[in-house]
Amino acid sequence: MSIVFEPIGEMVADLNYKYEFARQSNLAENQGYIELNRSLNCTQSLKDLEGFERIWVVYQFHLNQNWKPMVLPPRGDRNTKRGVFATRSPYRPNSIGLSCVELVRIEDNKIFIKNFDILNETPILDIKPYLPYSDSFPNSSIGWLEEAGKNTDEYFIEYSEYSAEQLEFIVQRAEFNLKNTIEVQLSINPTDNSRKRVKELKDGFLVAIRTWRIHFSISENIVFIKDIFSSYSYDDLYVTKEDKYGDKELHRSYNQTFGLQPLKE
Repeated sequence: MSIVFEPIGEMVADLNYKYEFARQSNLAENQGYIELNRSLNCTQSLKDLEGFERIWVVYQFHLNQNWKPMVLPPRGDRNTKRGVFATRSPYRPNSIGLSCVELVRIEDNKIFIKNFDILNETPILDIKPYLPYSDSFPNSSIGWLEEAGKNTDEYFIEYSEYSAEQLEFIVQRAEFNLKNTIEVQLSINPTDNSRKRVKELKDGFLVAIRTWRIHFSISENIVFIKDIFSSYSYDDLYVTKEDKYGDKELHRSYNQTFGLQPLKE
């Protein structure tokens, strides 16, 4: 038996890549909106929704082409796989996602939300109000995560004045949110090179995030971002014509603005 759903709308947001968004909606800091399909006459369905502080959004993990019965969650033992039904992994037999997000306002056929973990152009399947008296069970057991939480290294992210200036330059011009990605990558087990491209230096660590290299140090539970480098060499930027990520002009401008030289081959 097969079941066919017709999306009621689509997510409109700045997040376009899976590595950009937070692992849970309550860890995100962003804003966007759901645009409902006018052809389905869904606008009337929004009557009385405004006034709820939070809503459930049901959607499709549209970028996933397969599923995995066992997955490696970001929390807990780095070598222990878990059954997918015991995790929030997007790699599921039916690629359906569920997020509780904050409702900001409703304008015509648009539902403005914030703090979500949903990618741009995600097909939206349903919307329901969040009801604290029936949806919240704060004392519930959380299974394997009870012990995993004790073994997971979680960190706060801080920025030097220089790196904050660099990051602002990039975020204002790049097509993806580097700040959000940094915080997702480095807030949990930041030096875990089995999950991310990170290497140890004499004065800290360097993590590769797309075409950028983030230089950071660690003190107790603080990840301190020192500075940010382009990953492109001189030949990459000024000789090779291929521009796979469409961002070489940004990197040239970045290096010139901050007086940086391209990496040596």
